[in-house]
Amino acid sequence: MRVLLTGSLGSIGSAVEPGLTGLGHTVLGADIAAGAAYQVDCSDPIAVDAMVADAQPDAVIHLAGIPGESSLPEALTSHVVSTAALLEAMVRHDVRRIVYASSNHAVGRTPRDGVVTAATRPRPDTFYGVGKVAAEALLSLYADRHRIDAVSCRIGSFLERPTSRRALATWLSPADAVRMFHAAITAPAPRYAVLYGISANTRAWWDLETGRQLGYHPEDDAERFAREVEEAPESEADRAEAAYVGGPYALPVSERPAFD
Repeated sequence: MRVLLTGSLGSIGSAVEPGLTGLGHTVLGADIAAGAAYQVDCSDPIAVDAMVADAQPDAVIHLAGIPGESSLPEALTSHVVSTAALLEAMVRHDVRRIVYASSNHAVGRTPRDGVVTAATRPRPDTFYGVGKVAAEALLSLYADRHRIDAVSCRIGSFLERPTSRRALATWLSPADAVRMFHAAITAPAPRYAVLYGISANTRAWWDLETGRQLGYHPEDDAERFAREVEEAPESEADRAEAAYVGGPYALPVSERPAFD
């Protein structure tokens, strides 16, 4: 499959591009920084249209965006405008599949009082989370209006190894990230679907069933790192971060004005 990968030079993109290539896909990287096949700002619809026209992908994986909290206008431009630019270009050039790197922060203010599923209502914890919710809404609109297949991956803690008690539940290993995106671009006719991007963690409290239905079968488990993580005594901050889906993003320390 020919795949256009935005944000290819970021932390996730740097793992996913060689991983998908190793699975036989032709991956064309795009990033705002120099060094990718396409150097492009994904919030520029004219540049994005030219890129999609040239790349002629079978699928788009959209990872590009500010990776943390920002002002509301910056978040909307980074996550929503860029997604709209890609979707418009896809419609124009008949590209039928997009996989979006959403985030657990789309439901980050959900208290930890049960299993979080794809049916859990949007409950963003930051403007970053608001941007992810709005981008998911755009994907749903284009899936209904233009019959595009769209998969939104609410990614947890993408790390080489978990470093906190919360991450023992929310960890997504680099190898499982590759498995997840491979499943999302190859699943037959998902139309619009949401999955949680975590590994097969023993302590997980985010539901993996939607991902399994799409063919995502994670193989790694954060439990093998549990002993070293738990060697440090549990702090008040650990307990506070574990109280909500979004961890530290759901705490007052992450609050900021909408406009700078």
